[in-house]
Amino acid sequence: MYAIIKTGGKQYKAEVGEAIYVEKLDADEGKQVTFDEVIMVAGEGDAKIGTPTVKGATVTGKVEKQGREKKVVTYKYKPKKHSHQKKGHRQPYTKVVIDAINA
Repeated sequence: MYAIIKTGGKQYKAEVGEAIYVEKLDADEGKQVTFDEVIMVAGEGDAKIGTPTVKGATVTGKVEKQGREKKVVTYKYKPKKHSHQKKGHRQPYTKVVIDAINA
């Protein structure tokens, strides 16, 4: 059984026991989180597709860690103008282990 959830403006496929990396959530490590925006629930031959979300469906998980991804470097350069700009960015994330899918 799996579900498609929406959080942080993105959609993720969630299965029980799997770990997903989502945009940073305001939750401490070890705490339970509940995702209410479930777009689809599927498993064992049947699927529930929401319009836009499935009513009464939730996905719960446990926050395993908070972290930051690898650095992405951007570089702007203008030839013959003695102009260049180098910037780095590390996006924060939250690792969530899915405990249950309630449909």
